[in-house]
Amino acid sequence: MNFGYISFDKEGGELLFTHLSLRAERKSTIITTNLSFEKWEDIFKDPVMTTAIIDRITHKAIAINMNGNSYRLKETQEWLHKNI
Repeated sequence: MNFGYISFDKEGGELLFTHLSLRAERKSTIITTNLSFEKWEDIFKDPVMTTAIIDRITHKAIAINMNGNSYRLKETQEWLHKNI
């Protein structure tokens, strides 16, 4: 699941929270995002819901922070170099 470009309405945030709660400690969930947790409230528009979602996601979780250069930019630059 990836989010960060489109905000959730109240119902969408509640559905995601319910989904994550049902999966908790039963199934693995992978979430990718380009937003830090501090900016998630901008997506969910509800500080209580945001806190609850982050709590569910981070409980017994492994968070991998991947910083670095964009692979898409690198590929585009290589493609341009070959084709110009």
